[in-house]
Amino acid sequence: MAGTRQIPETLSRLPFFLAESFPSPQLLGVCRADHIEYTSGATLLDRVRSLSLGLQTLGVSRGARVAILAESRPDWLVTDMAILACGAVTVPIYPTLSAVQVTALLADSGAMAVVTSSPEQLAKVTSGLATLPSLRAAVSLQPVAPTGSLPVHTLDELLDLGRRLAADASVVARFHDDAHAVSSSDLATIIYTSGSSGEPKGVMLTHANIIANLRDVQLVLSLAESDVALSYLPLCHAFERTTAYVYLTHGVSLVFAESIDTMARDLLLVRPTIMSGVPRVYEKLLDRILEGGRAKIGIRRLVFNLAMAVAHERGRTVPDGRPMAAWARLMLPMVRRLVFNTILSRLGGRLRFTVSGSAPLREEVGRLFFGIGLPIAEGYGLTETAPVLTVNRPHALRFGTVGPPLPSVQLRIASDGEILAKGPNIMTGYFGRPDLTNEAIVDGWFHTGDIGVIDAEGSLRITDRKKELLVTSGGKKIAPQPLEAALRGQHVIAEAVVVGDGRRFPAALVLPRWSALAEAVGQPPPSDASARAALAARPESRAAIQSAIDAVNEPLAQFERLKAFAIVIEDFSIAGGELTPTLKVKRRVIEARYAPQIAKLYS
Repeated sequence: MAGTRQIPETLSRLPFFLAESFPSPQLLGVCRADHIEYTSGATLLDRVRSLSLGLQTLGVSRGARVAILAESRPDWLVTDMAILACGAVTVPIYPTLSAVQVTALLADSGAMAVVTSSPEQLAKVTSGLATLPSLRAAVSLQPVAPTGSLPVHTLDELLDLGRRLAADASVVARFHDDAHAVSSSDLATIIYTSGSSGEPKGVMLTHANIIANLRDVQLVLSLAESDVALSYLPLCHAFERTTAYVYLTHGVSLVFAESIDTMARDLLLVRPTIMSGVPRVYEKLLDRILEGGRAKIGIRRLVFNLAMAVAHERGRTVPDGRPMAAWARLMLPMVRRLVFNTILSRLGGRLRFTVSGSAPLREEVGRLFFGIGLPIAEGYGLTETAPVLTVNRPHALRFGTVGPPLPSVQLRIASDGEILAKGPNIMTGYFGRPDLTNEAIVDGWFHTGDIGVIDAEGSLRITDRKKELLVTSGGKKIAPQPLEAALRGQHVIAEAVVVGDGRRFPAALVLPRWSALAEAVGQPPPSDASARAALAARPESRAAIQSAIDAVNEPLAQFERLKAFAIVIEDFSIAGGELTPTLKVKRRVIEARYAPQIAKLYS
């Protein structure tokens, strides 16, 4: 068991720990068509050392910021560990961000180097070089053409250079000493997250912050060297990055899916025993299961429906310590053999449990999967908390809650219901923003911005979000206010409300600027509600609004883009209850009032 080993004090020492504790030839892997390419613990240390020495020739040193702009893969983790072994600071950047957003984060962090995955990602960097005075070099995981003013090296070049340097025993000794000299209080990473205003904030996490999370999770999840994990979420996200290190520090074989599109194939190839995910993944999986059942005919359809009824009953009762109905107990062996085992075999057939984070998991989804035979342990946390605060224990799930706090985490509920947290995993602050830091951390307590209650068993239940921040079912955080402001800036749009919390994508309720819309389609201004409805129904009107939305979408990252809209006919007003006395939109009132229209956007 990895849990018997003492996790090192810093992430910079992690490669040495892994090579010594888990020399397994299958520690880290990636799916490739019909096979898995593996890296052993010993080979991992060699690659980290070589790359770290290569990065140092570019000027990367203790405290320097180095960005990673790449999709998830083993070399993402190798690069991260190589940066940290220098005593430098990793700045993860989503590869889905636009060029404008990428250069803004590089500029704000003062990154002196950036590691990119492809020519396309490198082009985002070079398009804004004039705004990046601190940037001195780029590294590409793929061969690229020269860029001119910015020196670009390939990963293989730096690895070869590092290996040549490592032929000198004194260089290897110095690398070892430097990596072990990094302090637990040193800054390890700056992870950018958007607040309710949409303004990116660089969350500063030390080695001690992240190590505290690794040690805590070690105490509450049962993981072993015999486990195999499949990873498919972006390592840029604090949840998946910390999860990856949790797996590795337990000696779990960590395999990356080739892409999200190959998940079905890779599940059968890897046959994972554990996995982490976000609610949308489980929702889509459940949709496929139910669609497959609806496609059956005759007796097979009847058996599937019976199986789902048993799963519902089992999920409704067993987790709460109550007995199943007699009919369900009687039918369980049969439907497990005929239906549940078939479903689980499509997930590799070996999953013991999975973990869900980054967004709220609908209780009915978790209960149904439990009934089928796959426990989903939901947790809760934020980037600012490195990131885990609470997690349900797989053997004692409490659906409707996000579980009890980790052993070193303290939680309390403020007078206004806000969840406050304290512990060794709490960030040191926001990079370059002491004002925001002082707002978020008061007397050592981090203000999460979420509203909740702690039940009699000590589990946390999230009841509301204090900050108006949408979280899609894929775990992406979106600040609606900047999008709404941009929409209101369009000629044909008077007001807009962005929706999508817990949904697959963001969408908008749009109140047209009727006169401008009428002009745009060559019609006279509507005189009453009936005429407004007729104007809104015209294809030309929808095209005009779509054009305005397209203009707002253009500079946004893919996950931020509005993918659907509904036209609202009646003006928002104070009297109608949609606006506050200061004319701010009452988001929840509008979402409740227009619930049928919103539901149709996602149907």
